Amino acid sequence: MSSPWAPATAVRSVGGEVVTLVEGSCFCLSLPNGDLLAGHPHGLFVGDTRVVSRLQLYVDGAETESLAVVSDGPFSATFVSRGLPPAGWADSTLLVVRRRYVGGAMREDIQVQSFSDKQAAVSIDLRIGTDFADLFAVKEQRENDNDCPATWLSDGLRRSSVVGGTEVAVDVSATGDPTVSDEGISWEVVIPPQGAWSACIEVDVRIAGRTTGPRYRCGEPPGQFGAAQRLERWRAAVPVVETDHPELGSVVSRSVEDLAALRLIDPEFPERAVIAAGAPWFMALFGRDSILSSWMALPIDPTLALGVAQTLARFQGTRVDRERDEQPGRILHELRFGGEVHGLGPGLPYYGSVDATPLFVTVVGELRRWGIAPEAVHDLLPNVDRALAWIEEFGDLDGDGYVEYQRMTERGLANQGWKDSWDGIRYASGDVAESPIALSEVQGYIYAAYLTRAGFAADAGDVATRELYLVKARELKRAFNKDFWLPEKACFALGLDASKQPIDSVTSNIGHCLWSGIVDESHAASVAGYLLSDDLFTGWGIRTLAGSMGGFNPISYHCGSVWPHDTAIATAGLCRYGFEEEAARVMSGLLDAAAELDYRLPELFGGLGRSEFPSVVRYPTSCSPQAWSAASSLLLLRAMLGFEPAIQEQKLRLWPVLPEGVRRLKVGGIRLVDSQVTVSIEDGELAVEGLPDGVVVERSRGGPDELSGTTS
Repeated sequence: MSSPWAPATAVRSVGGEVVTLVEGSCFCLSLPNGDLLAGHPHGLFVGDTRVVSRLQLYVDGAETESLAVVSDGPFSATFVSRGLPPAGWADSTLLVVRRRYVGGAMREDIQVQSFSDKQAAVSIDLRIGTDFADLFAVKEQRENDNDCPATWLSDGLRRSSVVGGTEVAVDVSATGDPTVSDEGISWEVVIPPQGAWSACIEVDVRIAGRTTGPRYRCGEPPGQFGAAQRLERWRAAVPVVETDHPELGSVVSRSVEDLAALRLIDPEFPERAVIAAGAPWFMALFGRDSILSSWMALPIDPTLALGVAQTLARFQGTRVDRERDEQPGRILHELRFGGEVHGLGPGLPYYGSVDATPLFVTVVGELRRWGIAPEAVHDLLPNVDRALAWIEEFGDLDGDGYVEYQRMTERGLANQGWKDSWDGIRYASGDVAESPIALSEVQGYIYAAYLTRAGFAADAGDVATRELYLVKARELKRAFNKDFWLPEKACFALGLDASKQPIDSVTSNIGHCLWSGIVDESHAASVAGYLLSDDLFTGWGIRTLAGSMGGFNPISYHCGSVWPHDTAIATAGLCRYGFEEEAARVMSGLLDAAAELDYRLPELFGGLGRSEFPSVVRYPTSCSPQAWSAASSLLLLRAMLGFEPAIQEQKLRLWPVLPEGVRRLKVGGIRLVDSQVTVSIEDGELAVEGLPDGVVVERSRGGPDELSGTTS
């Protein structure tokens, strides 16, 4: 996932022992016993501000010992722990259960159960701290350890501060007749033999006088509220996957749950769900990330892609604003409604992305190919045309036919493709390239965007516009295969630098070029060979930078690590050009990696070779769950089916590519137009049910120029 800027300090790992709960832009990070520790990247965050930095429960003066964490859904969990045993005893008689619900703010039910045959006098103490630290100050270890002073309430305490010019206040209240102090809330209770004591905690947050929650109030059953109902509707609506490959079934199930957790609701358009980039650090709308994630998720919920496209269209650039890298027609890079982006202030988009704009065009075209909400998709056509105008008027900085990037503000991103860390774009020597840079995969996205527009024109019977964009696509493809090709390496360059010289490193970006269809057939086999070489393929996935390149570091962010979404896109590209054996091998590696990682593919992991390191090496600050990593398994699923709709041609193209170990695969309930399609493969036999009227199955994979449903 794309970092909004390259931090000046090392970012902090949340570690493997942190539990993440998330609902919209509200999330909580804690230890497995439920505690939030001061001085750690824990906390309850609302609007990208940490509103609770410490929440430690002490029973008889001691921390509790974690026994289990039971996930009740992405926004709730039950933490089971025990009090420390009395001196000289092997076992404790006190079981501590904390049920936490995140949404708007937070509610927590605390129960202490005694298994003693005697009456138990128990001291219960909840230490509470608030520092109002910015999200990225926490991530980058820049937050201070100051705790805001408390005001006592009758049943709790209040802390307040001014954050970015806005007053923020937090009330923590409790049932059970507590005693309140500056440090928190406490109870002195007597629990009868084999009895229990309980209390309920509410965290209320007010921003500029407006209360955000909690949505789950004490005494009210949580299941009746919006997030729980949305989750149940999501689970009931997503397609059912049946397979004899346990790893595939498990990773798809986990992915579906994670994507549910990462959905955001536009407060001005509550019927629109979009998808955030990832938890815990990127619970915001990102152009590139949200587009690609929702694209990959089309087989389970095409309304996500529609919501993302509509929301991005709503914030499409309208003017030249150098402080925000905004230009007319440009699609935003990042929008946070709470915290600031690049010092711009809350709620202001930042536009420094070179690829979000062409990707926006192609995801709208993909919705067209699936026959989803045709009127709503047609309404986006003016935004598509403004995006295409940006490509040619602003994206092409020097008029050479390629789109380059160069930031307009020093606060903006130096690199504006998906590898947007400061050192993510390197020559083969290891030297870091400087902008303006024309990235290879971006030209592929633009090629696909031109074909997309040609497809819309064909629907409208607009022959002139169709031919105009087909010519643009052909010319771009011809020039790209000449100017980006490295004859001495038989591979495509990562990009062209300011002098139009190739950035000659071998990278995973070539897989995106296959996916878009911009690669000439004559070069495709060489590209596929590189992707499956030991230099790029680790056995788990495809490295971002080949191991033989200068600057290679398998445990870096963008210079040798493996990103699941990047690998999945390359796999889809291999399928597109007919490299089925190679695609199946990469699929198997990524599924094996998912099994190693508890079936949750993280943002990235180490690019160390499987033959040398038989276990996946984690990357410490990786977001998990992360949208396009979660959606990667769904892109693999689509590639396995070879599922390519072309509704305007009344066709559904299917060309199954199954990895080793998959003999049976059934996906039921894929939404196509207004129908629910079921595709089954067993021992090579293909069956399809529920096709829309007039649509026929064509047993073909489609050529490299058919991404938009328009043959060039």
